[in-house]
Amino acid sequence: MAPSKKKSKKQNKTFSLNADKATHVALVGDFNNWSQTSHPMKKNKNGVWEISMQINLGRHEYKFLVDGHWQGDPQNKQVCRNCFGTDNNILMVTQS
Repeated sequence: MAPSKKKSKKQNKTFSLNADKATHVALVGDFNNWSQTSHPMKKNKNGVWEISMQINLGRHEYKFLVDGHWQGDPQNKQVCRNCFGTDNNILMVTQS
Protein backbone atom coordinates (compact mmCIF):
# COMPACT_ATOMS: atom_id res chain seq x y z
CA MET A 1 0.00 0.00 0.00
CA ALA A 2 1.31 3.42 -0.94
CA PRO A 3 1.53 5.97 1.86
CA SER A 4 -1.37 8.39 1.74
CA LYS A 5 -0.68 12.07 1.43
CA LYS A 6 -2.61 13.90 4.05
CA LYS A 7 -3.98 17.21 2.81
CA SER A 8 -3.37 20.15 5.07
CA LYS A 9 -6.42 21.71 6.66
CA LYS A 10 -4.59 25.03 6.86
CA GLN A 11 -2.90 27.39 4.43
CA ASN A 12 -0.19 29.94 5.02
CA LYS A 13 -1.48 33.47 4.38
CA THR A 14 0.36 36.79 4.51
CA PHE A 15 -1.46 39.99 5.40
CA SER A 16 -0.01 43.46 4.88
CA LEU A 17 -1.12 47.02 5.48
CA ASN A 18 0.57 50.24 4.41
CA ALA A 19 0.34 52.39 7.54
CA ASP A 20 3.78 53.96 7.94
CA LYS A 21 2.68 56.44 10.62
CA ALA A 22 1.02 53.79 12.83
CA THR A 23 2.65 52.68 16.06
CA HIS A 24 0.70 49.42 16.56
CA VAL A 25 -1.21 47.23 14.11
CA ALA A 26 -2.89 43.90 14.81
CA LEU A 27 -4.68 41.38 12.62
CA VAL A 28 -8.04 40.56 14.17
CA GLY A 29 -10.62 38.09 12.89
CA ASP A 30 -12.81 35.10 13.51
CA PHE A 31 -9.72 32.86 13.19
CA ASN A 32 -8.39 34.29 16.47
CA ASN A 33 -11.75 34.88 18.18
CA TRP A 34 -11.41 38.61 17.44
CA SER A 35 -8.48 38.88 19.87
CA GLN A 36 -6.93 42.33 19.64
CA THR A 37 -3.62 41.10 21.08
CA SER A 38 -2.91 37.61 19.71
CA HIS A 39 -1.61 38.61 16.25
CA PRO A 40 0.41 41.84 16.35
CA MET A 41 1.92 42.76 13.01
CA LYS A 42 5.52 43.84 12.40
CA LYS A 43 6.52 46.96 10.50
CA ASN A 44 9.09 46.49 7.75
CA LYS A 45 11.65 49.09 6.64
CA ASN A 46 9.20 50.45 4.04
CA GLY A 47 6.54 51.24 6.66
CA VAL A 48 4.36 48.27 5.67
CA TRP A 49 2.95 46.14 8.48
CA GLU A 50 3.00 42.38 7.82
CA ILE A 51 2.14 39.04 9.36
CA SER A 52 2.12 35.49 7.98
CA MET A 53 0.13 32.77 9.65
CA GLN A 54 -1.54 29.41 9.14
CA ILE A 55 -5.31 29.75 8.72
CA ASN A 56 -7.88 26.95 8.62
CA LEU A 57 -9.60 26.27 5.32
CA GLY A 58 -12.93 28.02 4.87
CA ARG A 59 -14.49 31.47 4.96
CA HIS A 60 -13.12 33.98 7.44
CA GLU A 61 -13.86 37.58 8.38
CA TYR A 62 -11.16 39.97 9.55
CA LYS A 63 -10.07 43.58 10.05
CA PHE A 64 -6.97 45.44 11.16
CA LEU A 65 -6.73 47.31 14.45
CA VAL A 66 -4.53 50.36 13.82
CA ASP A 67 -3.58 52.36 16.91
CA GLY A 68 -6.89 51.36 18.51
CA HIS A 69 -9.04 52.09 15.43
CA TRP A 70 -10.69 49.47 13.23
CA GLN A 71 -9.67 49.51 9.58
CA GLY A 72 -10.59 47.35 6.64
CA ASP A 73 -8.07 45.83 4.27
CA PRO A 74 -7.76 48.20 1.26
CA GLN A 75 -6.22 45.34 -0.78
CA ASN A 76 -9.30 43.14 -0.37
CA LYS A 77 -12.58 44.35 -1.86
CA GLN A 78 -14.58 41.34 -0.58
CA VAL A 79 -16.57 42.60 2.39
CA CYS A 80 -19.67 41.82 4.40
CA ARG A 81 -21.66 43.86 6.90
CA ASN A 82 -21.07 42.99 10.55
CA CYS A 83 -23.40 43.32 13.55
CA PHE A 84 -21.94 46.76 14.35
CA GLY A 85 -23.03 48.22 11.00
CA THR A 86 -19.52 48.36 9.54
CA ASP A 87 -17.77 46.10 7.06
CA ASN A 88 -15.44 43.16 7.67
CA ASN A 89 -13.18 41.81 4.97
CA ILE A 90 -13.78 38.24 3.78
CA LEU A 91 -10.98 35.75 3.19
CA MET A 92 -11.65 32.43 1.47
CA VAL A 93 -8.96 29.87 2.28
CA THR A 94 -9.02 26.90 -0.07
CA GLN A 95 -6.88 23.85 -0.63
CA SER A 96 -4.11 24.64 -3.09
